[in-house]
Amino acid sequence: MKEGVIDVLMYIFSSYADQDENLPEDRDGIDADLRSAGFEPLEIDKAFEWLDGLAQVEDDTAMDQSAIATRVLASEESARLAYNAQGFLLFLEQSGVLTPRLREMVINRVMALESNSEVDIEELKWVVMMVLFNSSEEQDENALMHYEDIVFSDQPAVFH
Repeated sequence: MKEGVIDVLMYIFSSYADQDENLPEDRDGIDADLRSAGFEPLEIDKAFEWLDGLAQVEDDTAMDQSAIATRVLASEESARLAYNAQGFLLFLEQSGVLTPRLREMVINRVMALESNSEVDIEELKWVVMMVLFNSSEEQDENALMHYEDIVFSDQPAVFH
């Protein structure tokens, strides 16, 4: 099976997210499960590094940003995110799902994916989901559940 880091992360999240608010700490058990599912050890290690980076970036992203400022993507960021994914990221921020701090965490985690390929909207949805569920920021439980429905089914993105 030739899968990338995002595939390993999606598997981890979909398999373990419902068990607790955060991913379990038992890495050996998760590692064994991922290997038995057919993922390569190198990709598993990269996925764990990505998750460690998620915890680190939350600590490092303590900056205050204006909610009315517009974030312009750097050329490297723009090249990594598909055009519709960029629009979806902006939509999530404008609709209040992402704060400026969470947006920066999402962009950081997109850039940390070990691939030169463009991140499409479906992959971005998974990254956003992982950031939201692992963030210490106060989240509206209804918005999280609605966003989870959007990711796990092909519903249109409508927030109230």
